[in-house]
Amino acid sequence: MFSGLVDSVGSLDRVAETEAGREFRILCGYDDLTDGESIAVNGACLTVRAHGPGWFTVAAVSTTMGRTTLAGWQVGRRVNLERALRLGDRLGGHLVLGHVDGVGRVQNVAQRGDARLVDLALPVEVAELLVPQGSLTVDGVSLTVNALPVGETAQISLIEYTLRHTTLGALREADEVHVEADVIGKYIQRLTASYRTQAI
Repeated sequence: MFSGLVDSVGSLDRVAETEAGREFRILCGYDDLTDGESIAVNGACLTVRAHGPGWFTVAAVSTTMGRTTLAGWQVGRRVNLERALRLGDRLGGHLVLGHVDGVGRVQNVAQRGDARLVDLALPVEVAELLVPQGSLTVDGVSLTVNALPVGETAQISLIEYTLRHTTLGALREADEVHVEADVIGKYIQRLTASYRTQAI
């Protein structure tokens, strides 16, 4: 479980195919990791396989590769990192599982006053769970839905702090991002599915 508050930005310095899947060695600011702990890497919950001062490795299996952009990741890529929550931690973002729901695509990036507005085209199964001023995780970052313009599109507003402390400041049109809808919305949708079908 995560909160969507990125605590480090890492970079890939090795990518290799292994028996465990596609393995990534990530340079980071952590020096107290343990084998087997969970880390959200651009919002995808992955398990630490090995680690040392300032680095760790994770591997992505075929299921993860099919739901994310990891298949295209190359050495030098910067990634948002967050270690799993501990009981008693402040929940400054929202409840994030680290289970990527799909891949969104940047449609437009515009500066408006002190905010950078980003329009994202989303998979329909993610878009239908969103509400204005609700929560959406983008590449591991907990964000507020600024607006729902049309169809399967969501607009997010990036503040200066987010631009400086995550990779989202580098987003450009046509970039792909990991998206995860609010888990509360998923449970509500599931629990009310039969009632909504009957109403139709």
